[in-house]
Amino acid sequence: MARPTALSGFPEWLPGEQFVENTFVERVRRVFELHGFAPVETRAVEPLDQLLRKGETSKEVYTLRRLQAAPEGDEKENLGLHFDLTVPFARYVLENAGRLHFPFRRYQIQKVWRGERPQEGRYREFRQADIDIVDRDSLALHYDYEVPVVAAEALAALPIPQVTVHTSNRKLAQGFYQGLEIADPPAVLRVVDKLDKIGPEKVATELRDTLGLSDAQATACLSLAGIATPDPSFAERVRALGVKSDLLDEGLHELTVVMEAANGLVPGLLLADLSIARGLDYYTGTVYEAKMRGFEKAGAVGAGGRYDNLAESGSDRFPGVGISLGITRILGLLFGAGALAASRQVPACVLVAVTSEETRAASDSVAAALRRRGIATEVAPAAAKFGKQIRHADRRGIPFVWFPAQAPDGPHEVKDIRSGDQAAADPATWEPPAIDRVPEIRTP
Repeated sequence: MARPTALSGFPEWLPGEQFVENTFVERVRRVFELHGFAPVETRAVEPLDQLLRKGETSKEVYTLRRLQAAPEGDEKENLGLHFDLTVPFARYVLENAGRLHFPFRRYQIQKVWRGERPQEGRYREFRQADIDIVDRDSLALHYDYEVPVVAAEALAALPIPQVTVHTSNRKLAQGFYQGLEIADPPAVLRVVDKLDKIGPEKVATELRDTLGLSDAQATACLSLAGIATPDPSFAERVRALGVKSDLLDEGLHELTVVMEAANGLVPGLLLADLSIARGLDYYTGTVYEAKMRGFEKAGAVGAGGRYDNLAESGSDRFPGVGISLGITRILGLLFGAGALAASRQVPACVLVAVTSEETRAASDSVAAALRRRGIATEVAPAAAKFGKQIRHADRRGIPFVWFPAQAPDGPHEVKDIRSGDQAAADPATWEPPAIDRVPEIRTP
C-alpha cells in the first residue's frame, strides 16, 4: 500500500490531543445542561435547497452522491453536508414543533463541513458546540444576553485564554444603511463582514466599485464599523454620525439592553463592536463573534446571533437566538501554538506486570479489581523482564506499574516509575493520587 497523503483541512488528533477534545466537549456539555439546554443531534445531510436558501454560497457546501448512482441520477433530491448546525436545527424545529415545549432550549455538539480554503484555525471538517433558544411567534429580548453569558461560562470551564464576545445588531447596521439611502443593505453587510480579512481600504473599494456606493456612503459605512466600546456609549457615537431611521433606533435600543444586562452579569463580557456583521443572511438582530486573547488575527472562535425568520413555514414562525463555539478551531490554534497538551497519551494509570504467561490470570484479576473502582488499567502485553515492562509503561506515559503477589499470601507492590518509589498495595483499596487518575490537560 502506498504511503497515505494527509487531506488538508480534515484534522486527525493524536490520542492525547483527542483526550483534550473529549474533555472540552464534556465540560461544555455540562455547562449547557446546568442551564437547562437539552441535547439534540441532527442528520449530517440536508437538501441543498434547504441549506442554500438563506444566502450561503454553493461553493462552501459539500454535495453528496452515491457512488453507484445511475448516470441520469435516481435521487429524489440533491443533498449536501451541513455547513453549520443552525440551519438543520431550524428544520428540526419545524418538523417536531408539535412535540417540543417552547421556549425550547437545545444544545448540539457535532461535526460540520465547509469547502473553504484550509488555513490556521480554519478547517473543512470541524466540531461545533451550539446552544439555541427558540420560541413560537416571538422571542423575548432577554435571551439575547442569556446566550453569550452561558457561552462565556462554558468557555471559562476550559483551560484557554480569555475570550471576549464582540457584539452588534443587524437592525442597527441595516437601519443605518437605510438612512444613507443605500438600495441593498444586506449586500453591504456581507462586504463589511470582510473587514478583518481584507481591511478597510479594500472594503471601501468593493463598496464603491461593486455595490455602487458613493464616496460619502462608503466613508459613513466604515465610520460606523469603526465604533467599538465596552459600554453603551456606542449609541452616542452612532447618533453623532447624523444618520436617522426607525430601524436604526430599534437596533440601538436592543444592543444597549443586551450590553447593559450581559455586562451586569459578567463584567467585561461584551464589547460593542459595530464592525461585526455576520455574513449569513438569516441573522436579523443581535449578532456575536467571540475572539480569544492572543489569537484575534485568527478570527472568531465562536459566533451567532438572533434569527427571527429562519424557522418558518406558512403561518408557523419560530424565532431563535444562539451561539456556536468552534471546538476544533480553538484546539487547532492552541495545539499549533504549543499551548495545550495532555499529560499522557493513554488513559491508563496503571500497568499490571505479568510474571509469566502461566500466571497471567493473576495479573488480569488485579486489573479487574482496579477497574471496578474506576482506575484505568492495562495488563502488560508479554511476560518480559520487569525492566522491559517498566520501559513499556514509561514510553506510554503510564505512571504506575503493579507487581502481583508472588505467593498466595504474599504482598502486591506498586511502583511509581517517575520517582522510583515502590510500596505494598492492596488492589481492593489502593488509590492513585487524584492528579494521576486521568490524564491532565497541561498549559504553559
